[in-house]
Amino acid sequence: MYKNNHRIRIIFAFICLALFGIILYFIYFMVSKNDFYQSEYERLSNQYLYGWTAPRGRILDVNGNVLVDNEAVSVLAYSKSSSTTVTKEVELAKKINELIEVSGDDIDEEDMRSFYLLFHREELVAMAGEEVENQYKKREITLSEYNNILKSFISSEQLSNYNEDDKRVIQIYQWMNQSYSYDIKVIKRDLSTEELAALSEHMGELMGCFITYDWERVYFYGDTLKSILGGVSSSTQGIPLDDIDYYSSDYSLNDRVGISGLEKQYDEVLKGEKAKYKINGNHSISLVSSAKRGNDIVLTIDIELQQAVDEILETEILRAKTEGNTEYYKGSYVVLSDPKTGGILAISGKNAVSTVTGYSLIDASRNIFTSPMTPGSIVKGASMLVGYTTGAVQIGETIYDECIKIAGTPEKCSHAKLGRINDIEALAYSSNVYQFHIAMRVSGNQYYYGMPMHASLDDFETYRNVFRQFGLGVKTGVDFPVESVGNIGTGTSPGLLLDFAMGQYDTYTVMQMSQYITTIANDGVRIQPHFLKSVHESTDDGSLGPEISSVSRTELGALPYDEAYLDRIQEGFQAVMSYGLGKGVMGTSPNPAGKTGTSETFLDTDGDGVIDTETISNAFVGYAPYDDPVMTIAVTSPDISHPSTTNSYFSYVNRRLSKQISSKFFELYRNPA
Repeated sequence: MYKNNHRIRIIFAFICLALFGIILYFIYFMVSKNDFYQSEYERLSNQYLYGWTAPRGRILDVNGNVLVDNEAVSVLAYSKSSSTTVTKEVELAKKINELIEVSGDDIDEEDMRSFYLLFHREELVAMAGEEVENQYKKREITLSEYNNILKSFISSEQLSNYNEDDKRVIQIYQWMNQSYSYDIKVIKRDLSTEELAALSEHMGELMGCFITYDWERVYFYGDTLKSILGGVSSSTQGIPLDDIDYYSSDYSLNDRVGISGLEKQYDEVLKGEKAKYKINGNHSISLVSSAKRGNDIVLTIDIELQQAVDEILETEILRAKTEGNTEYYKGSYVVLSDPKTGGILAISGKNAVSTVTGYSLIDASRNIFTSPMTPGSIVKGASMLVGYTTGAVQIGETIYDECIKIAGTPEKCSHAKLGRINDIEALAYSSNVYQFHIAMRVSGNQYYYGMPMHASLDDFETYRNVFRQFGLGVKTGVDFPVESVGNIGTGTSPGLLLDFAMGQYDTYTVMQMSQYITTIANDGVRIQPHFLKSVHESTDDGSLGPEISSVSRTELGALPYDEAYLDRIQEGFQAVMSYGLGKGVMGTSPNPAGKTGTSETFLDTDGDGVIDTETISNAFVGYAPYDDPVMTIAVTSPDISHPSTTNSYFSYVNRRLSKQISSKFFELYRNPA
């Protein structure tokens, strides 16, 4: 008996402990998990919707000048109640039509048929017959297919009863019923003063309608930097369907987003937070939280310098189009950068378009990232490094510059017979022959006149591996939505290797050329180019808010070679500007270094897909001051001339651009240190 009572007490104690544990467990969840379950209850029991895309953040230049902002736009909006009928909505549309200007030009016959169906459904069902109705009831046809059958019984004569006023009402009705029923609909944007007054006076009769404000993007400097800054979609465009994967899952399809340029690149930063509304039982809405403007971004661009570069470019391109042999020349491109940070200070590309009265200019700055060009002799710094690192040439070595001849090809020469020159002089006077001898040695050939030459893919890769470390033949990493890697040749014939060594084979973009010269100016460190300087919180008073983040110097790599090699290349680039072919090209820039380039290029002038015309293109890359660079410049002028039997004129537009823009930089920044 005692044993049984003892066993019962143990079981009872165990049950009490278990119940106590369960009570503690529930208390823990009631207290510690209260917020979580409360939020889940709110989520499951309430429905919310979000307003239109909130105003975007501003874009400012490096000195705080506002480049892009928002402008308030008045909007007549509509929110449907659950008790609203089709008849009531049509009556409302008629009242709205009396108060605002609306066009019915976009209403076509299909729109009128759909509107007619709303009020004559029973009549059309009878005309279609029981068989069609039964097919729909048995789900043998969809509602859309059923409606199309019904609309086919509407005659053109019946539709002819709709006049222009009716079409405007149909248009308004369509706007009232776009998207989900509980969404806020836009009836009209940018209301006139008269429309605002009329609507305000009759707002009590317009159930579900209200006046609010949306925004439009304003670019304060007009077309300056427009293709770089980019654009934003409209509320009707939303996210471009052909680019939908670019945007995160946090977006709605009708969100206004950046669709090009920096507006697209930094959309996640610039986009604001939408207003949040609670959907009530009768489908009316209550504001939960207001919209908040997106964050501001500050660029590395200096708008004063940018405008000066644009003006010089426009003047010189139009001047060049009056010069001989420029019929294939369209325009030029410029990039100015800070070699210490990679920040882009100014960037511009302009193309001339023929008009009745002459030429007009359009912005073509995107070509700086997407349109590669044969660079010519500007790459000889990289080619020289190939020679040093492979042992094909020694620092200070002299080579006799005269035309060379290999089997199966015409003679290859420099622009003049330069005689015996060393490596510095080869850069200063842009010797092709010096580079030919390096390429022949790299590929294991000992030169003699008329010799057969061999070259392999490995020889090309020897060059390309070095070029890539300067940013040539690889993407630069610039913060812009599109960028080309250039065109990488696939041929391996010996003559092409000689062409490669003097910049006459692979092609590169202006941005790649800019990164190349920046790497040289930066003592062999390749820096990622960028537009973004910093991100700031938005404010209500127009001031620049607290900094959220900033972009610092991003090093992509460093040349893994003896410093003496790069020192020698830098010395050669300084010689180019002090007594060589580039003397005076950087104008009043203090102690500059750089390299000029001329290349043979080819065009398809009749659009048949076949290259038919040889042209000549110019490039220049440089930096200053030589001993402590504060700027780099890359300038290109594709197709500036062409071989002609009647006119040998060659425009120096690329030289003029390089000189004036470099001088303007140091005029604006008188104390580069």
